Amino acid sequence: MKIRIYSIAKKQNNYNDYMKEMRQFGVKLEIIDIFNANIANAQKSGSLNAKIAYSNEFEKYMNKNTLNIALHPNGDELNSTEFSNLIKDRNEISFFIGGAFGFEEKFLQKMKNISLSKLTFSHKIAKIILCEQIFRALCIINNHPYHKE
Repeated sequence: MKIRIYSIAKKQNNYNDYMKEMRQFGVKLEIIDIFNANIANAQKSGSLNAKIAYSNEFEKYMNKNTLNIALHPNGDELNSTEFSNLIKDRNEISFFIGGAFGFEEKFLQKMKNISLSKLTFSHKIAKIILCEQIFRALCIINNHPYHKE
């Protein structure tokens, strides 16, 4: 299984422990932080332009054979078991974390939307929570004792 997390954020490298832990389940985790001049300029010119710039960047990475999931405050709230069922038996999964202005509605309509919480998190924290939940889901799928009900 290949899992990618795409985020509108400046590069961070705090996820090596999760990448290592997931390898025991045959999962390759990649985290791709995207922040370029186009996004920076769009963010300065307003919410709509920023959302369009995010969509344009993210759409380069969307694949029809991949389960595409956007993290969105109005997305479905899943418990860990439901989340594990969502990713179970998938070859490729891509997660998308929007920028400061969120997502365009038409971008969200192209994929599954989930919420990590009603709280707002920084990109760094959201990615750590997502990595932990992916690892927990893999443990549930593989009957590993990490997840306790």
